[in-house]
Amino acid sequence: MTDTSKSSTLFGADQFFLRGNYAPVTDELTENDLPVEGAIPPDLDGWYLRNGPNPRQATAHWFVGDGMIHGVRIENGRAAWYRNRWVRTDSFENDFPLYNPDGTRNLRSSVANTHVVNHAGKTLALVESSLPYEITNDLETLGAYDFGGKLANSMTAHPKICPTTGEMHFFGYGSIFAPHVTYHRVEANGELSINRPLDVPALTMMHDFAVTANHVVFLDLPIVFDLDIAMKPEADMPYRWDDNYGARFGVLRRDDPFGEVRWFDVDPCYVFHVANAYDTGGDRIEVQAVRYRELWRDSGGLDVDGVLWSWSIDLRAGAVTERQLDDRAVEFPRIDDRLATLPARYSVAVGDGRLVRYDLDTGAAVEHVFGTAHSPGAPGEAVFVPSTSGPADESSGWYICYVYDPARDGSDLVVLDASDFAGPPVARIKLPQRVPFGFHGNWISAG
Repeated sequence: MTDTSKSSTLFGADQFFLRGNYAPVTDELTENDLPVEGAIPPDLDGWYLRNGPNPRQATAHWFVGDGMIHGVRIENGRAAWYRNRWVRTDSFENDFPLYNPDGTRNLRSSVANTHVVNHAGKTLALVESSLPYEITNDLETLGAYDFGGKLANSMTAHPKICPTTGEMHFFGYGSIFAPHVTYHRVEANGELSINRPLDVPALTMMHDFAVTANHVVFLDLPIVFDLDIAMKPEADMPYRWDDNYGARFGVLRRDDPFGEVRWFDVDPCYVFHVANAYDTGGDRIEVQAVRYRELWRDSGGLDVDGVLWSWSIDLRAGAVTERQLDDRAVEFPRIDDRLATLPARYSVAVGDGRLVRYDLDTGAAVEHVFGTAHSPGAPGEAVFVPSTSGPADESSGWYICYVYDPARDGSDLVVLDASDFAGPPVARIKLPQRVPFGFHGNWISAG
């Protein structure tokens, strides 16, 4: 998804992703001791890594460009280095088709361009159509990672790590043959322990899902694989909106991973990204996500906007209550990851030239606007980094993100004080080259 919310502007023209700040950069750089405006908080010690498409040649869709990770190492109050590297998958320099001669998927064929996560000592570059690729925090590619041979499936780009148990939950989809989706669980020590197929009627583009303290929630939504489009010589995303498919959420108990999945009908929509989910009293589950009323009816373009919604799933009544939380066009919602699966007060999403922090308790929202009215800055996804010296709450820490400055055609890594969200940045780390708009990333603590 986009680094700004004006999807109708950004995605309306053909091959927008080859122009402006979507255009790829050609050089892999290493630059040490970066200049800083302001002061980097001294207890920031780690790596900020963010993934996104950086195609080496013309591609038919933004989603299929070669993955490149842009990283900044922060330590001792300084920005020690900036690096950017392509993820060198097995198919990066070789012709590895998506399917093997016997019709099975080649799971090592990958652009690895969507996310980067760290779990059980492994840092993984992800795209939902393939195996993850392990990288170092210095951005060197180590190779495809299949959890010791236990994963024979793709891995979603949006795994969920439970802060209480340390488990990592994910799913894989992509097979045109049943099972179309399989749920997986990795223990805190990195051992893949659960491979559970799901019974869904067709192959849909299941990009994200939700995990609470007690449940896993799957989003079975009406963006359905279209074989006719996949077989055409002119490439496009081979998925389309299907009025007849319907929309539903599937609920599985975490303590019974091979048990029944209960399905709940919802109004037709599409969701790329979940902000959070949690259990509430009375056997209810709350899911908060950016909702699209419709997507990809006639093409794989991204010319509509999503807004923040919530769904309350009543397990006793077998019903779902849906409501819109705001009317601003946003994407890439994030919370304090220490509260994943639990109620979080704040979620920060990307809007047009701004970040929007929602107070999920009161419904209020605060904006941090970048640049000026004549030259607005363009932020990417914002990640919360908790303070190691202050109280353990959502206002004690920082939001960090890459921000494009069109006035100089350059980019900064910006640090915002979570206790003064609308206030000026506490630090701007000046980067040696432009960071193209991309997808998702994470802070990896050195501690």
